[in-house]
Amino acid sequence: MPTPLRAPERILQRLEWRVVRRLDGLLQGDYRTLFRGSGIDFADLREYVPGDDVRAIDWNVTARTAVPHVREYVEDREATAWFLLDLSPSIDFGSADGDRVKRSVLVDLVATLASVLARRGNRVGALIDAGRGVRLVPARSSRDQVLRLIGTLVDEPLRPATAMTDLGPLYQAALRSIRRRGVVFAISDFIAQPGWEAPLGLLARRHDVTAIRLVDRRELELPDVGPMILEDAETGEQLYVDSHDPTFRRRFAEAADQRTTALAAAFRRGGIDHATVSTDDDLVHALLRMAARRRHRRLAG
Repeated sequence: MPTPLRAPERILQRLEWRVVRRLDGLLQGDYRTLFRGSGIDFADLREYVPGDDVRAIDWNVTARTAVPHVREYVEDREATAWFLLDLSPSIDFGSADGDRVKRSVLVDLVATLASVLARRGNRVGALIDAGRGVRLVPARSSRDQVLRLIGTLVDEPLRPATAMTDLGPLYQAALRSIRRRGVVFAISDFIAQPGWEAPLGLLARRHDVTAIRLVDRRELELPDVGPMILEDAETGEQLYVDSHDPTFRRRFAEAADQRTTALAAAFRRGGIDHATVSTDDDLVHALLRMAARRRHRRLAG
């Protein structure tokens, strides 16, 4: 009788069959649209031409010569990618009528991206903040490493709501730990105290950083279901409201829009690529949107 598969193996096999195979067909193997910048070593300088990525401009040489120059890189066969993962209480939120919470989306994202990277010879590692300090999963390159990452995430117990999350220590730990230039995925709902923007912006100067914001539709708009209790997933504070009130629903949606706008502005100021993935999203479509956005940004730059 075959041995039952452990949870990480079941998760990875599901994603390899339902997500990675579809991505292979739709991207036709061109994963550089998702991972541009991973595994790069400096090769040479040349003059800037329209269409070059402005982030590759060498400002010191440009200032010295008065002619824009860009740095050219060559791929390194053993690149390193890091996942900076927020496992705060709000990550375990999901709509009552849905079967996915933000943590399950986070696990699927990490498993998919890590699997694609590892099978191409790249190393993958993670820094995880689950409320007991930042945990480091050293970077390695193998399918077992992908399973190790998945197991670490699914085994992490739920964290009680006590206070607003501070993402600063996670990104500061990344600044200290990640030495070699590579690709970084910061995955969070970014429901956190102010102050995380500066260290994440510094990371974006050294690495190819993509911030992936996780959302659930009930965080963006309230259903008209009558009296209900809203609970802050970070602090545990509760508020009794009447969702029949159209004015309250409108104000709730406006506040959510303002938060989305403020986050987008913070990412732009830090030069941070960003994407949003919802608990309702088809993961393949979400990753294709991310690839299209990165391609557009590269061409527009």
